[in-house]
Amino acid sequence: SGHIRLPPPRNVTLLSKAFDMILTWMPGEGSPPDVTYTVRYESQEHMNKWKNVHHCKNIHSTSCNLTCVVPKFVQVRARVKAVSGPFQSPWVESQSKEYHLDVELAPPALNVYVEENLMHVNASFPLATCVESLFWMYDLDLWEAGSEHKKQYKDNFRKETVTIDTPTLRGNYCLSARSSYQSIDFKHSEFSQPVCVLLNHKG
Repeated sequence: SGHIRLPPPRNVTLLSKAFDMILTWMPGEGSPPDVTYTVRYESQEHMNKWKNVHHCKNIHSTSCNLTCVVPKFVQVRARVKAVSGPFQSPWVESQSKEYHLDVELAPPALNVYVEENLMHVNASFPLATCVESLFWMYDLDLWEAGSEHKKQYKDNFRKETVTIDTPTLRGNYCLSARSSYQSIDFKHSEFSQPVCVLLNHKG
């Protein structure tokens, strides 16, 4: 009947990256240039009740950040459709994920403050405000540049400052940290790029 169907989005994937939960997709083969996308999600608590994602309605982007929209402790999945003028594609659904089990961590950024005989270190995390209250921790490594021996400060709460006595440390010392999170077992990020400081340098 002359009804043109819009090609559906491809490679629809719900993924976690750097503490965020993001739906990504690619335009369908032969999509028109003016195509927009609309995203919805459903959670395990309300199966078959697809909810609108207000900031991902008629968007031109091919991704939608769902971190602060979806519940944190149940399985969720999302779906996306293409729209162009009067035409719509079928919905395409992602696989299911659960934020607190599937979240992928990023290394924290270190802030280092040196004063006489003490070094204060804290870690800042690139977190969305809606997940700040979860149980984030970090591990910190300290070593003398060029040495294999690392002193570890494990299981520090995200907002905690680690204070290190420095009178016996002489020379170039490096610090690196990783984020950790307890879900079913401990998950860890990669370690951050080292930050190095010169301690008790005479000269």
